[in-house]
Amino acid sequence: MLLDVQNLKVSFDTPDGVVEAVRGLDFTLAEGESLGIVGESGSGKSQSVLALMGLLAANARVTGSARLHADSGPIELIGARSRTLNRVRGARIAMIFQDPMTALNPHLRIATQMTEVLTRHRGLGRRAAHAAAVAMLDAVRIPDAARRIRYFPHQFSGGMRQRVMIAMSLACEPDILIADEPTTALDVTVQADILDLMAELRTRTRTALLLITHDLGVVAGQCERMLVMRRGEIVERGAIGPVFAGPSHDYTRALLAAVPRLDGPRPAPRG
Repeated sequence: MLLDVQNLKVSFDTPDGVVEAVRGLDFTLAEGESLGIVGESGSGKSQSVLALMGLLAANARVTGSARLHADSGPIELIGARSRTLNRVRGARIAMIFQDPMTALNPHLRIATQMTEVLTRHRGLGRRAAHAAAVAMLDAVRIPDAARRIRYFPHQFSGGMRQRVMIAMSLACEPDILIADEPTTALDVTVQADILDLMAELRTRTRTALLLITHDLGVVAGQCERMLVMRRGEIVERGAIGPVFAGPSHDYTRALLAAVPRLDGPRPAPRG
């Protein structure tokens, strides 16, 4: 077992009172496994993974347990000190955010941002880090990587920026890759390329995937198991095939029914 999350709860203190975002989340993740967390906006998906990474707002309260297993023993992520989380983030757990333009520093060249990750977490020298960064950009199929690594984020398209984020996330060969709606802002053809790329790189590195999305099609193509969240709670869990074939909860059935189908009856013409 790589990650064991038990009774995770996240709430926020607001002027109108306490808002409960996540209420008792439990799941496990094994090496190389892919787990999807599905639900509508506001269901608590993103807040759950941000809690694991220690990236929530200052008014958040987090309780429960999230143990990352390592050779030296389990590391408790909930309530961990910044020093511990800084060692884990990037090196053991990496994250791809929804919008790479806000995740990347617009004032720094891609080379600077990528080499910082490699020097901090892998202890590489400046020259070796630069070479490794170029190799990672090549791996995510960015053309002319040796030249484009000197670009600023705004000089890349949305799909290329997401490829840069994937390269940065996998540069240190983390145990777990968290992808929070990684294809939301991309057109359909670019989405397919990014998802194929993630699957290919994960197969090569044996990195476990925790995929946060509202897109059931993405989950079906990328994950082995899924959790369905609603109002901060898990309403259904299981392997992809059985959940899609015979969902047990009304909410899951409603999500599946909302997916457009090409083999269904055609709507009657208007007028």
